[in-house]
Amino acid sequence: LAAAPAAAQGAFDTAEMMKPGPLPEMTLGKSDAPITVVEYSSMTCGHCANFHKNVFPHLKEKYIDTGKVLFVHREFPLDDVAAAVSMLVRCSPKEAYFDTLSLFFEQQPVWMRTDDPLTALRKLTRQIGFTEESFNTCLSDQKLLDSLTQVRQRAAEKFRVNGTPSFFINGRGQKGISTKEELDKALAPFLK
Repeated sequence: LAAAPAAAQGAFDTAEMMKPGPLPEMTLGKSDAPITVVEYSSMTCGHCANFHKNVFPHLKEKYIDTGKVLFVHREFPLDDVAAAVSMLVRCSPKEAYFDTLSLFFEQQPVWMRTDDPLTALRKLTRQIGFTEESFNTCLSDQKLLDSLTQVRQRAAEKFRVNGTPSFFINGRGQKGISTKEELDKALAPFLK
């Protein structure tokens, strides 16, 4: 079955959408780019993993690296495992955030399709420099978990995010961006 084409999901004030939340914004691109793309994703979402593996490299090369798009990634954990992985990504060095995010999405089948995701996550994080202590410290950071919850609640209440991935292009909601072609089509009206 082909994915439904990207569809507009309502427009929101970009200034309101870009108000700082409880966590530092994780962005790629020039802050003065003409287009701002905000993505809400859950680390246990297969469609989010597909986007980051198959569409994000195109977004980065064609739009972010050329100064056309400022990309903002925000967490919208759909379950406890997604929240834990989001915490681990946040606990990685800030300059490695997007590489770590990509690694977890790439390895999603490994840590999700197991009866013991915590052990799988512990093993994966060792590859990127976590120790047993830093792993446990990160996952016991209640302030970080509360902040992730606040980001998710604000997205649901203010911007009607109810699933992932959810995209906003200059404040206009878009769902269903799962291919490079759908991304190009969604961005085209903002490039004129």
